[in-house]
Parts: sequence; structure tokens; C-alpha cells
Amino acid sequence: MANFSAASAMNTTTQDKFIPELWSDEVVAAYKSNLVLANLVTTMNHNGKKGDTVHIPKPTRGSASAKTTRQQVTLIAATDTELSVSIDKHYEYSRLIEDLLEKQALSSMRAFYTDDAGYALATQVDSDLWTQAYNLQGGDGAAAYHGDQAVIGSDGSTLFSSSQVGVAIADAGLRKVIQTLDDADVPMDDRVLVVPPVEKKNLTGVARFTEQAYVGETGGGNTIRNGLIGDLYGIPIYVSSNSPTNNSSRACLLAHKSAMVLVEQMGVRTQTQYKQEFLGDLFTADMIYGTGELRDDAGILIATTT
Repeated sequence: MANFSAASAMNTTTQDKFIPELWSDEVVAAYKSNLVLANLVTTMNHNGKKGDTVHIPKPTRGSASAKTTRQQVTLIAATDTELSVSIDKHYEYSRLIEDLLEKQALSSMRAFYTDDAGYALATQVDSDLWTQAYNLQGGDGAAAYHGDQAVIGSDGSTLFSSSQVGVAIADAGLRKVIQTLDDADVPMDDRVLVVPPVEKKNLTGVARFTEQAYVGETGGGNTIRNGLIGDLYGIPIYVSSNSPTNNSSRACLLAHKSAMVLVEQMGVRTQTQYKQEFLGDLFTADMIYGTGELRDDAGILIATTT
């Protein structure tokens, strides 16, 4: 029998690039840095819990009643509903890194894979939330016309359809969609406007959106100086390149965080395994989650230009 030397054994020095904990930290960091919409909606941590459905109570709002002298109070008898969120999404990102490649490639290869895994999973989560947005305002959930209840950006009220085209957000349109949420008693705080890069370009070309009186920034933080979108009418603006394109338009979303929910049953997990039959390391990052529309009137889609 051949003798094996301990000096030939693999250790944390020779195989440092494939220690799962390091992969995990870097993938999670990339995942979080690339999330946009998921950071702006209600998030529920379901990690480590069993079950494939989460039931979220949706209490019915009550109303005040006039008190009549010497009469009992008016009881509010309402049947509350619930939202059932199915945890049915399991996505993975896998790479098989053969020994020849691992030995000859630059160390930057690992950095690319971890960043790419985080970006891919973050993009998928945001895409699923955008799909949920097609249900807002009673939308039909279909991709065509952004759920059939999206409005065009110029006036904020005309429904986007086959006879319409996406129109850049105008001041009147923005004020109208804000009113839509106001009329539904949607809380003023925790509202956001998510726009694609093309709409960021459009907004920064309109004087109203770069005037200090409306942006509320001064000095080095001024929109005109640093090119970043700030607050408009007290609503933070976020740019997402993952905004869906349908029927020659890009989707914008004005929403409160209660409009949609993300339930994570398993956050980003990374694993590596040496596959002798391929003489390489299999790297996989995956996660399990579910999405749902939480409050129908707490958000509205706006169809803008491409």
C-alpha cells in the first residue's frame, strides 16, 4: 500500500477559495446590495419555520358611531379576511468550477461568481415583486399593459392600454397618482416611487424636479450637482433597471410598503461540493421565498416611455 504524506493533504490554505462561509458572506452582500423593490415592501422572516403557506390577517377598518344617551354602544361586527402567501419559489444559481480552471484562473474569478450569484437572485426576487404589482388597483395580474390598471404618466388617470403608449411622468400626473393613494387613506410615510433609468433621465430634465424648493437638498447634496434623484413631494425616488417592459412601455411604481409582502423561508444559502466525476467544485447559491399583494389600494403602476 502506498504511503500518503500529510504534507499533501488539502487544508484551509490550499482550498481557501472554496470555504462555504466565505462564499456565503460575499453572495449575501451582493444580494442585498442589488435589491431595490424588496427593500421597499413589507418583509416577513420565516426562516427555520415549517409550512408552505403564510396566513396574514387583513383586519377590516371600523367606523365611529354616535353615542345615544342611555343606549348601549354600537358594536362593530366585521368579518376580517386574510392573505395567504404561498412559499413556492425556490431559485438557485450554480457553477461547476473544474480543477484546471480553478488552478489557472485569476482570483477575480471567484469575486465575479459571488457577485453574479447575488445579483441573479436579487433580480429574481425583484422581478417576482414587480409581477405582484400587476395586481394593484384591481389589476388582472397579466403582464400586458402592466396589469390593465396602470396609468400613463402625463395625467396619472388615463389607463394604459393597446390604444395608449407609455408617457413620461409629468408634474400633473405625479400629483394625481399621489392623490389616488391619499384618497385611499394610504399612510403618508413609507411611500416610494420606483422608476426605470429612462424615467430618471426624464425627471432630471424637468425644472420642477431639480428646483431646491421641491427637492429639499442643498450644497453638495443638491440633485443638480450630483445627478441623483432625491425626494419629490416628500416621496423618495429609487431607480431600478429591473423595471419590466411591456407593450413598448416601462413600469414605474408609486407604493406604500404595505402594498406587497416578501416572505423569506430560507435566505440566501451557499454550498460547495467537490464532484470527483467532474474533477471540479460545484458551487450553488439558492433561496426559498414567496410574494403576495398585501394591500390592493396602497400602490399604483405608471406606464412611462422606453
